[in-house]
Amino acid sequence: QVQLQESGGGSVQSGGSLRLSCTVSAYTYGSFCAGWFREAPGKEREGVATIDNTGKMTYHGAVKGRFTISQDNTKNDLYLQMDSLQVEDTAIYYCTVRRGSSPQSHRARVAWLRNGNWGQGTQVTVSP
Repeated sequence: QVQLQESGGGSVQSGGSLRLSCTVSAYTYGSFCAGWFREAPGKEREGVATIDNTGKMTYHGAVKGRFTISQDNTKNDLYLQMDSLQVEDTAIYYCTVRRGSSPQSHRARVAWLRNGNWGQGTQVTVSP
């Protein structure tokens, strides 16, 4: 069973930055895709960014140009650099990973990743 643990959440003012980390056990071989999702109060969980084993990244339109997903296979770590944070980015952020060959579009990957393994989440709060 793959286990994931997020860290790096916190409170920041609008315009600030945060870097989320996710430690993943034993996934850095073969084909896989990993991603970051977020869930705001009263809203559905949405896919923020994804990356596969080839390094291909996809982003939700609301974060494109502000967020950057990356991975460090030697450490089994997944990251999400969040810049120019806005109040609307306030949510619990989750990382997920799934082995296999993933779709290429953001929407299809998000749907595919919903059947992956999940972490417990980390809270990000952005104040005005």
